[in-house]
Amino acid sequence: MPARTFSFEINRVSSASAATLFRLETDGGRWSDWAKPLIVQSSWERQGDPAPGGVGAIRKLGMWPVFVREKTLEYELDRRHVYTLIGPPNPAKDYTAELLLTPNAAGGTDLRWSGSFTEAMPGTGPATLAALRGALQLISKLLIKAAERA
Repeated sequence: MPARTFSFEINRVSSASAATLFRLETDGGRWSDWAKPLIVQSSWERQGDPAPGGVGAIRKLGMWPVFVREKTLEYELDRRHVYTLIGPPNPAKDYTAELLLTPNAAGGTDLRWSGSFTEAMPGTGPATLAALRGALQLISKLLIKAAERA
């Protein structure tokens, strides 16, 4: 059975500004301030251009001994952040995600977090999709809560 590609999309609305949401999501060194209990430790492995979270940045998120490393591919200030998972080896091969923030008529922000990947081993895709979608549903909820407090 050939490996399959999977994708997901999470849509939320926040009363916070796109700038506040973007600042929190792209600052890999501060995720542990707002993304607990899922992200207990967070740091920069490398800062990008513009610093800290721009193109080329690598954030390290998780809890010892399990950390994920995500590299920024595209960075449009206060609007769009695209990143890929670069480690550790996992069942989500070629995982890429995009956070898109759009100001809305109510004065807040529409948030769309989407991602796609190819299953590393045939048959693992549905479980990996459920785990990724579940994690980002929680993270997006925590992001909005933190942004609305800011």
